[in-house]
Amino acid sequence: MSEKEIVTQEEMAAIHPRIPAAYEQLQAGKISRREFLRFATLLGMSAALATACSSGTEEPVATTESSTTTTTTETSSRYGGVLRKAMQLQLIDHPARLSWTEGANIVRQVAEYLTETGADNITRPYLLDRWEANEDVTEWTLHLRQDVTWNNGDQFTADDVLFTFGQWLDPDVGSSMLGLLTYLDGMDSVVKVDDYTVKLMLNSGNIGVPEHLFHYPAIVLHRNFEGDFIQQPVGTGAYTLEEYKEGERAVFKRRPDYWRKAANGDQLPYLDEIIYVSIDKDAGVAALQSGQVDSLYQPRPSDWQALKDNPDLNTYAVSTAQCFVLRMRVDLEPWNDVRVRNALKMCQDRARILQLSYFGEGELSIDAHVAPIHPAFAPKPIPEYDPEGARALLEEWAAETGNTLPLQVTLASKNDEAEPEIAAALKEMAAPAGFDIILDITDPGGFWDRWTEVDLGITAWTHRPLDTMVLPLAYIADADGVPVPWNETRWVDDEFSALVLQAEKTLDVEARRAIMSDIEDIMQTRGPIGNAYWKSVWNITHKKFQGISAHPTSYDLLFEVYIQE
Repeated sequence: MSEKEIVTQEEMAAIHPRIPAAYEQLQAGKISRREFLRFATLLGMSAALATACSSGTEEPVATTESSTTTTTTETSSRYGGVLRKAMQLQLIDHPARLSWTEGANIVRQVAEYLTETGADNITRPYLLDRWEANEDVTEWTLHLRQDVTWNNGDQFTADDVLFTFGQWLDPDVGSSMLGLLTYLDGMDSVVKVDDYTVKLMLNSGNIGVPEHLFHYPAIVLHRNFEGDFIQQPVGTGAYTLEEYKEGERAVFKRRPDYWRKAANGDQLPYLDEIIYVSIDKDAGVAALQSGQVDSLYQPRPSDWQALKDNPDLNTYAVSTAQCFVLRMRVDLEPWNDVRVRNALKMCQDRARILQLSYFGEGELSIDAHVAPIHPAFAPKPIPEYDPEGARALLEEWAAETGNTLPLQVTLASKNDEAEPEIAAALKEMAAPAGFDIILDITDPGGFWDRWTEVDLGITAWTHRPLDTMVLPLAYIADADGVPVPWNETRWVDDEFSALVLQAEKTLDVEARRAIMSDIEDIMQTRGPIGNAYWKSVWNITHKKFQGISAHPTSYDLLFEVYIQE
């Protein structure tokens, strides 16, 4: 069959009627190949067919089908060995309440997701065999794999999926998924069609459903889960949890009856054991240099600088939508006044902050939570450092409210990444504007225990592959007008929220970019955050380990990792 026959408009339309129009935009140069691949796969086209459709266009992207597909029956000598990784081990109870990637990296070795967004930012089926969407993306049909078993021997079925959705949508559970799934009217919107098919009936179209299903608290739970994963580590994943001691170590053993196979037919996983050890970053660097561990979770820029030339280590880099958000609680003084918020934003010398805190390894940002890697990002000029303009705003505020300058505020954050350097730089840069910033920098546990409560903070936000994912997680209210669980700023703006809702159901990338442009303007002019830059991230692992890649969300996907001495 010729390439022309493979990529006919009829074949594309048979998968979803909106795909041919996107293909025409690709051919006209209005959207990139990556944007087409992400769009087409979200609407149910396989990555292989989407790649064939877009072959010959610019911006090649490596996409492969799920490694569950067997192409040969040969076996290999890749089995065996132990991977030891340094990473903080925090309190874990209910996976739907996970608030950090570290905890998700523990749970994901045992349990899994309905979809998977790879290092290339393309979303594919995982526990799903495939999905389908109707023309206006208000109905999504999820077809489950039928060859998956839980590590307790039970068959994975639609009952597990319905139970999991019920946990996400239960306000008493307190999952951030509730903020993502506002397009569902509770469990009335989640319909079991048969034992291996579930239909989602949305109250408003949403393009991001497959990617929402890989949000890190979106772990699929066994239908009899009782609320504490450490006490009940039942999952469909490649490893079983043998030991978990918060703040100490976690041990996983290879599951011999795991459902997934490698592309060459090998039964996965390869490694016999994975061990996470809970040590701080400084000790982790020393342990990696001395060979006591094989990898380090989310290396800091200083760690990257120290380790990148080590001949025993491989360094993998990737651009991301990860960032350090300078956020202000708008329900507390003085941050309830937009002039004070904007004054602090104007105190960011972004290029200098990036250099001082991250060795220049990132991309400068505007004060909006939409990144260049997002498909509908609308480019804007990078704001200049303007302490004089900031002081004028503060003086106007002070005269009107009866306050005096300098304005003393406390800036809270954690100390395991680049936050201390960002905080110290901002303290210096904001002084000429009339801010007196007191620093409150603690260990990660001391910050994450209160991250939504401090009035001024620097919060590390991880990568989300779609521009419409983080905005409803962090900047809207629920149906009752209450800020959603991860809305740490308490900022709710009716125009902004309406635009987010509109963007979520706008399939056309160009049209969505116009909406996103307005969203970015609102966040810059009256929003609750500053954002100096988008991070590059690294995976640094001993060179004997193969099958390693840097994931933009710092996820540990280890089922295909093996040792080659």
